[in-house]
Amino acid sequence: MLAFLNLVSTVITIYIWLLIGQAVLSWLLAFGVVNRHNHAVSVIGDFLWRITEPLLGPIRRIIPDLGGIDISPVILILLLYFLRDLMFEYLA
Repeated sequence: MLAFLNLVSTVITIYIWLLIGQAVLSWLLAFGVVNRHNHAVSVIGDFLWRITEPLLGPIRRIIPDLGGIDISPVILILLLYFLRDLMFEYLA
């Protein structure tokens, strides 16, 4: 059971890093540091969006608009940390 919990914890950690990567890439695109027309940037951005949007979309629908500031990745990261700690608290 502990091996399964460690596997789930690792998957959660990887997903958190993907969320951070998506946030950083969106900032780089917004400030014009990287060009969306670059094929590599486009592929990476599309991959990160497809991986993170299924969980970020419902959070974005729930939280109010804060005037251009998207805090949904922060909320999701906190929820994932809470889920991981809760998992080890009650299942380990």
